[in-house]
Amino acid sequence: MIQRNHGSGPDTILFARPAINYTGRLNAYELLERVRQRGPVVHHLTNWVTIYDCAQIVKTLGASPVMAHAPEEGADMVRIASALVLNIGTLTVEFVQAMKVAALAANARGIPVVLDVCGAGATPLRDAKVFELLDQTRIDVIKGNASEIARVSGEPVRTQGVDSTSVAGDLTKLAQGLAARRRATVVATGPVDVVADEAGVTRVENGDAMMTRVVGTGCMAASVIGAFVAVEPDYRRAAAAGLACYEIAAELAAQKSSGPASFRLALFDCLYQLDQPTVERMQRIV
Repeated sequence: MIQRNHGSGPDTILFARPAINYTGRLNAYELLERVRQRGPVVHHLTNWVTIYDCAQIVKTLGASPVMAHAPEEGADMVRIASALVLNIGTLTVEFVQAMKVAALAANARGIPVVLDVCGAGATPLRDAKVFELLDQTRIDVIKGNASEIARVSGEPVRTQGVDSTSVAGDLTKLAQGLAARRRATVVATGPVDVVADEAGVTRVENGDAMMTRVVGTGCMAASVIGAFVAVEPDYRRAAAAGLACYEIAAELAAQKSSGPASFRLALFDCLYQLDQPTVERMQRIV
């Protein structure tokens, strides 16, 4: 079903999907097991700086990463995928066109699309291309750090490259408002992750400060979310579960590492080794 929303501008297209109602405590491990058992294909058009780590984190989860950027095969690759992850970290005008091809093919198939608004607020071109993707395709999950989400919400903030800056407004309200306007799930990562949709807000309080010392942890978070939304139609629930598992692994990795390099390697091992007792004991999802 495709609806045109003239209130958001004449070129804005909203691709409606049925609302999912979820009640009960979220068991992050149950969704992790689903990813491991099903091994979904997660197609990426992503950041060249972090592309290896994004592929590896998906593989570590037990899913199958595809990193195909050519517009000539974008729609074909989507046909074998269960989710699509877009990341504008190293955008070009031509690259965004390829993203649109893939996203529209994903919309037609009804598979979820995750957009990491990496660096939104840094330059006018980056802002314009984010809104172009949001207006011309159906984005199911909008993911970014606090200042990136604030910028996409319409706040006059600027990011420092891809690093978050302070946000004066209430981040939860900004995320909820953006989720309602875009009919999407919004993920604002930080010391406490905010995951919002039209139905409510979930917070994830896992993670470790060492994540801020390693390039690519934010990009990997988007890939983790892609793997989880591939197996769970409640995208707020899926995103929160994925972040909790990923960040529990980060907490464990920090205990074993002496700096960013050893932390990065330990992160993959700890995520691979996650078991049910560990996740159930450590998850902090509220």
